[in-house]
Amino acid sequence: MFNTLEYDLHLLFSRFLGLLLLLFHTVIVAGVSLRVVMKRRPIGVSLAWLSLIYAIPFAGVGFYVLFGEVRLGKRRAERAQAMYRPYAKWIRHLARLFPQHHCEVSEKAQPLHDLIQGRLAMPMLSGNRMLLLHKPDWILREITKDIRQSSQSCYLEFYIWHPGGWADEVCEALCEVAQRGVDCRLLLDSVGSKEFFRSRWPKVLRQAGVKLVEVLPVGAWRIPFQRQDLRMHRKLVVIDDKVGYTGSMNLVDPRFFKQDAGIGQWVDIMIRVQGPIVPLMWSIFVWDWEMETGERLLDSLQHDPESWPQNNYRAQLIPSGPFVGGDCIQQSLLLAIYQARNHLVLTTPYFVPDDPLAAALSSAAARGVQVQLILPDRNDSLMANHACNAFMEELLEAGVEIYRYDAGLLHTKSVLVDDDFALVGTVNLDRRSLWLNFEVTLLVDNPEFVGQLSKLVEGYMQEATPMVLVDWRARPWYKRVMENIFYLFSPLL
Repeated sequence: MFNTLEYDLHLLFSRFLGLLLLLFHTVIVAGVSLRVVMKRRPIGVSLAWLSLIYAIPFAGVGFYVLFGEVRLGKRRAERAQAMYRPYAKWIRHLARLFPQHHCEVSEKAQPLHDLIQGRLAMPMLSGNRMLLLHKPDWILREITKDIRQSSQSCYLEFYIWHPGGWADEVCEALCEVAQRGVDCRLLLDSVGSKEFFRSRWPKVLRQAGVKLVEVLPVGAWRIPFQRQDLRMHRKLVVIDDKVGYTGSMNLVDPRFFKQDAGIGQWVDIMIRVQGPIVPLMWSIFVWDWEMETGERLLDSLQHDPESWPQNNYRAQLIPSGPFVGGDCIQQSLLLAIYQARNHLVLTTPYFVPDDPLAAALSSAAARGVQVQLILPDRNDSLMANHACNAFMEELLEAGVEIYRYDAGLLHTKSVLVDDDFALVGTVNLDRRSLWLNFEVTLLVDNPEFVGQLSKLVEGYMQEATPMVLVDWRARPWYKRVMENIFYLFSPLL
């Protein structure tokens, strides 16, 4: 009798606990679902989150809490909000200091120029000199040489800094100049540069006088306050307010980086810049420095940029990220595609477009533009690779030419429009780069530079295999299944 009563009580308690858990889960799911709906994001993003929340009990809600909303952390977000107007005012003032560098913008680049200046206050400036660097040892040697020749400051910002090879030469150069009084500062992303922070170099650099900051640090105790996958993805070097670098390459020697990933060495470019655009590159670094540390450097220099009228490359900077006006790069990219009349070439390592971007590419091909998309045959993200492949058939059907580069991981990020202007920088053609990460892009409105970049990109295509629609349709069924599964969640990648 007692055993039966005990069993009944146990059964009653189990049912009560089950009902309590069900009620708790229902309330949580309903509350989070309402929050997703009220955020009014792109419909695909909202539906993807709702699907995940309902498909995976509790875990779906947990994923949303971790990654569903842009949370920079209270202090960092308050700084970013408060800094926007002072920086925009400073940039306008800086541009007025050298009005001789203002220039006529080409007809096709004019809409992009107007958007960027209207949203971010960044002007188009002429009188710049640019050197397109496309070999890793060449890039790292040039940076090392410029650091060793510096007399005032060396500011560097990278997503990944990986020890080994020529990357160590850059560290040694920074130590040398810091010890003779040059102001050296490093901003390195916490996740991308984790191997660097575990190495001996942080201690060595700090002992030499280099100011090193770990950007957007991660940790379990930060989860409630800061989204952990927001990353500082910029690649930026500014030396003595005279020389700047930006492009796709992290501070790594490919011979020593991810050699066991089975994807070959990374293939990248950087642009070495001199001229009036360099102080604006400097302003992006000091923005990031202030946002991370609270230290304001904005008025620490009197800018007197060099001018190179014999080169006269017109350029405009597009910083992007989760701040006021930071979605400008996505709109600029769409504008660039719709401006194309004859030829459009896009190079990216990660291609997981949103609906407007995929539609813009298909539309360009439909109106007779030769659209060429160059992707690596393999990259280091399995999920992104499957999601990327889900877009291939519809683009091929629309007439987009797709090339798969198989001589390494093609990491170059560029857009060429009609041999007239180019977008070059750190932005991948995926939602993470367009909406979440801190990025920087350079709009170059100069046919000579575009010709140089076009020649380089043609070399990529010669080492790539063109995709054929008939062959692609014949791929195994299980690959289609994987692609379509990841396609459903592509808004979240």
